[in-house]
Amino acid sequence: MIKALVFDMDGLLLDSERIVKRSWDKAGIEMGIPDIGKNIYHTLGLNRKARDEYFRKTYGTGFPLEDFNQRTSEIFFGMVEESGIPLKPGAKKLLEYAKEHGYKIAVATSTSQTCAVRELTDAGIWQFFDGGTFGDLVKNTKPDPEIYLKACESIGVAPMDCLALEDAPMGIRSARAAGLRVIVVPDLVQPDKESLALTYKKLNTLYEVIPLLKEE
Repeated sequence: MIKALVFDMDGLLLDSERIVKRSWDKAGIEMGIPDIGKNIYHTLGLNRKARDEYFRKTYGTGFPLEDFNQRTSEIFFGMVEESGIPLKPGAKKLLEYAKEHGYKIAVATSTSQTCAVRELTDAGIWQFFDGGTFGDLVKNTKPDPEIYLKACESIGVAPMDCLALEDAPMGIRSARAAGLRVIVVPDLVQPDKESLALTYKKLNTLYEVIPLLKEE
């Protein structure tokens, strides 16, 4: 019986991944590294430390990582200040339904705690969460199960009684390795066959989760 929902954030609750890609592309053009935004398809679900390691490995030790991170952050938050981060379809409706029906709600995001809380607060949905964990609070990034295990622990619900909601393959593998049942709602990338085999359902929007909960 499902007692709790554990949500990924970027690309699942918030339509933020496209803004990240645009900020990377813009910074890359300024720094003479065109089309750098394509790397987002290989870094979905990674925390900052693992993402930095990816860039060093991909572009070499001479890659101006600190300058890139600073500039992409400036561009990203400038875009967010101007237009905000849209909620993904059905996100608020599902959170409202879960809260009204007594489910515990947690977030398991690779984004840092400060940034994640700010973004969820600005989106008007932070008040729905009972707990969670963040990329700067774990030793191992997705697909390691640590982040989901800690998210379940934060709300006092066993992983086997939690439903994970994810959008990307690394998150799927992380949640499943932690013992959660997984629903995937793809965003920028479709799950590969191996990841799809680990899921309970693949849906088009978060609206479709509510009828499944009603069947429990």
